[in-house]
Amino acid sequence: MVRRFRDVLPPEAVITDPQRLRTYECDGLASYRVVPAAVVLPETAEQVRGIVATCAEHQVPFVARGSGTGLSGGALPHAEGVLVVTSRMRAIREIDLANERAVVEPGVINLDVTGAVAADGYYFAPDPSSQQVCSVGGNVAENSGGAHCLKYGFTTNHILGLEVVTPDGELVRLGGDARDAPGYDLLGAFIGSEGTLGIVTGITVRLMRSPESVRTLLAGFDSTDGAGAAVSAIISAGVTPAAVEMMDALAIEAAEQAVACGYPEGAGAVLVVELDGPADEVEHTFAEVERHCREHGAFEVRVAADDAERAMIWKGRKSAFAAVGRISPDYIVQDGVIPRTALSEVLGRIARLSAESGVRVANVFHAGDGNLHPLVLFDGAEPGAAERAEEVSGAILDLCIEHGGSITGEHGVGADKVKYMGRMFTPDDLDTMQRVRCAFDPAGICNPGKVFPTPRLCGEVPGPRRGVHPLTEAGLADQF
Repeated sequence: MVRRFRDVLPPEAVITDPQRLRTYECDGLASYRVVPAAVVLPETAEQVRGIVATCAEHQVPFVARGSGTGLSGGALPHAEGVLVVTSRMRAIREIDLANERAVVEPGVINLDVTGAVAADGYYFAPDPSSQQVCSVGGNVAENSGGAHCLKYGFTTNHILGLEVVTPDGELVRLGGDARDAPGYDLLGAFIGSEGTLGIVTGITVRLMRSPESVRTLLAGFDSTDGAGAAVSAIISAGVTPAAVEMMDALAIEAAEQAVACGYPEGAGAVLVVELDGPADEVEHTFAEVERHCREHGAFEVRVAADDAERAMIWKGRKSAFAAVGRISPDYIVQDGVIPRTALSEVLGRIARLSAESGVRVANVFHAGDGNLHPLVLFDGAEPGAAERAEEVSGAILDLCIEHGGSITGEHGVGADKVKYMGRMFTPDDLDTMQRVRCAFDPAGICNPGKVFPTPRLCGEVPGPRRGVHPLTEAGLADQF
């Protein structure tokens, strides 16, 4: 297979050297590491098609990887498989402003899409915190969110069509150039499938007009209770901000050490609230947001006077995940969802979990839609510390499920959360989902071992499996 790859790819695009392979042993979730058997770096859709067709012919598993910023182990390689890295596919093939769309390759960096059209008054709305380095292909795989998904939705709301290589090596088109294509929503099924249904090679994205006015506010509160109450009051008043973000005292401490963001001194929590739209509407609703913050205990409210001040307010929030490395040698970035009205209760329960276990938890999250990102801190050099942190992390997800939420909001399931899927879904639920996967990948070679705790075979009788699964026995998947 390697010889065949070298026939169609540049020499440096096929990696088998053990030391170079270790570069790709994990994604942003570094606690899971697997060295792949081979890495290939295609530059065209046809090269991807040829690689996948070769893998299918030999029944060798393959995994797609973009920038590697994922936080759930979705791009974790397979030890006996091929890692298909799309980072060299960075062409913006077409910009069609008249129809408010662009066609990009999967390795294009998220923020570069906006950079290509900003001068013409357009932008690409999805904005993960890692948008300066994450790729659009990865955003599609994980259905990534971001701070502004409260108003503008997730990646799926901004994708019109996909060019995809299926697990048998066929190049197909899903969706189209229009907002809604007829027939079954295969586009919707593919977005967020975490690389288990094929590899994206081309993406038609929706572009949006840049808003006339943008205003950003930073409010300091004594506690997360006051900040949470302010969030509920803002949303209940019928105001839909572009973004509402919250950080607690521990997260603020980390951000200050990392980027000196200058958040209100002594704050137990801060809110970052951003409004955008027509100038008159923003002016009116902004005054209402400020009033709700003060009525619910904000002791300091700052309003960004210009783009530089706005960027500084966002700098602390955008750097929060990496900043926690300043206050803890190791940490788990968790991702769960709860109803917005349960914020105060769940945050209180997380605080009690932390106190009872002795495991610190820093909270950073999209407060407007209840998407939590608790950062569970530990020192891996301390015996038992990682296990205690994992236990607290799992208990937080249980809290999310208990309150009618989800085990993931935007980071995906990947390899990290397969063990929690059975807590949220019944065996029948999981079996039904895997029938979709089997329809795309009956051989089970496309990113095996991800998302589902007990992989099934196409045509297998539904129901609990007894004994070792054939894919597990063949080394193509893990069974939990």
